[in-house]
Amino acid sequence: MATDYDAPRRSEADELAEDSLEELKARRNENQSGVVDVDEDATAENFELPGADLSGLSGEDLTVKVVPKQADEFTCSVCFLVHHRSRLAEERGGQMICRDCA
Repeated sequence: MATDYDAPRRSEADELAEDSLEELKARRNENQSGVVDVDEDATAENFELPGADLSGLSGEDLTVKVVPKQADEFTCSVCFLVHHRSRLAEERGGQMICRDCA
């Protein structure tokens, strides 16, 4: 077969640009399968986080001792955490701000 070296070269992109819409839809449907791969091991119910085993706590009451804010502590007006006075960075209009938020 003779080759015409003067003819413009056609790339695959050129061929796809000239395909009809119906041909493109048919080609897409051939490449896609109707089967969905389901990985049964990937369900969220099977994940275990380290230190999250709360099975031993069923039926037990958890008690936490809450200590009120001490005289040498303040509540940051930005992050709302209670800090020791040594963590006070600045005070703006009566609002105390910790070093982390300043």
